[in-house]
Amino acid sequence: MPQTNHKRHQRTIHVSPSFRWIENAHILLWLIKDFCWAMEWKTGGVIMIFPTVSVAFYLLWKSRKVKAEAYHNIAVCFWILANSTWMIGEFNDMDLRPFAAGLFGSGLLVLGVYYAVYFKKDRQTYNMK
Repeated sequence: MPQTNHKRHQRTIHVSPSFRWIENAHILLWLIKDFCWAMEWKTGGVIMIFPTVSVAFYLLWKSRKVKAEAYHNIAVCFWILANSTWMIGEFNDMDLRPFAAGLFGSGLLVLGVYYAVYFKKDRQTYNMK
């Protein structure tokens, strides 16, 4: 889980190996879901939505105390929901792209808020160059 360490008004972000493992496993789940989509394996793709979305929200919850991580994980949740909506639409011959685009747009909006409002301060706080 991302943690902050305080040291003379500077902070660093430390990501534990167990948290990094979950993030990497999440990438695997996402790739399996999208591989099923690309191969037109409807059942596998739909089944993989649940673990992929669940881990995304778990990562969001665990990162909630570090603003930069939380905002990016909110955007990732929107991204996966959008991606899954688009996939379900394609599998069922429904045009769900407008809904997916709304979810993608929500993720962009979240990141836009982060970068417009918080990024500069976070750069100073975490001594990023």
